[in-house]
Amino acid sequence: MEDQTRFGVEGGAERLRIISTADIAFFEPMVDPFLTAHPDTEIEYVVVSSAELMRALQDENETFDLAISSAMDLQTKLANDGMALRHSSSATLSVPAWAVWNDMLFAFTQEPAAIVISNAGFADLPVPKDRHDLIDLLRNHPDRFRGRVGTYDVRASGLGYLFATQDTRASETYWRLTEVMGALDARLYCCSSDMIDAVASGELLIAYNVLGSYAMNRVGQDAFSIVLPTDFTTVMLRTVLIPKAAASPDLAREFVDHLLVQAHAAPTDGVAAELEQIETSLNRIRIGPGLMVFLDQLKKRAFLSEWTNAILQD
Repeated sequence: MEDQTRFGVEGGAERLRIISTADIAFFEPMVDPFLTAHPDTEIEYVVVSSAELMRALQDENETFDLAISSAMDLQTKLANDGMALRHSSSATLSVPAWAVWNDMLFAFTQEPAAIVISNAGFADLPVPKDRHDLIDLLRNHPDRFRGRVGTYDVRASGLGYLFATQDTRASETYWRLTEVMGALDARLYCCSSDMIDAVASGELLIAYNVLGSYAMNRVGQDAFSIVLPTDFTTVMLRTVLIPKAAASPDLAREFVDHLLVQAHAAPTDGVAAELEQIETSLNRIRIGPGLMVFLDQLKKRAFLSEWTNAILQD
């Protein structure tokens, strides 16, 4: 478990337990309006990694009312394996088709994988517009970027693995970029927040495949810039499901509807505005069984072997 907090009234008449991969600061604005409508409710919010979330529901039989994750492939597997309750309402019926799968999995954010760059580090360099620009930049300035490029450790991060596999589906450029980063002793991270902090502090000059939503919502953005690649921008859909063992399934359904109404009724946040501008280059990850292809153990071992050889060069 990475973090835990409680919202609302301790010992309230209603109680909702949420297990999630989203940072508390990211999720808190979504909770407050719900508590206004449910003033006698206690919400326990537990932050874990995507792998820990999977274990808690699949192997450890933990009782949570909602499971929220950025790892769409793992969420799809939970739903596909019969670990989620179905839910249908006016809210679920009014969202775009890409935001719902089998009345079990619901997308309530669109979050792009971005390149985050240090403004100080790029004071005398052009800002890369796409992956080809980034590859050229790294190759032309190896001394500048050696040890100062960061990306996910896809062996440990479910979201990092999802982004990497989706990148390879979209273009072979990913493998060239990974090899270039590996030759520059890229630093590997578990999560977007740590990468963004490292760029903000000057420890890194570039972080690749960072969650754009985290960067856009971070305090102190004057230290870095956010690039949504124009060749293609992979967009993760953060999803919510109601676990089969939920103790408060009705309250959970209300919270799902609340999230969907907030997300799809009038999306006006900075992320939505950015995505509208680059609609033609969006690679929105589709919810569904296709996501489980790279969860096959043979395919996963082969992918991780190739990735390790590219990123961890002798």
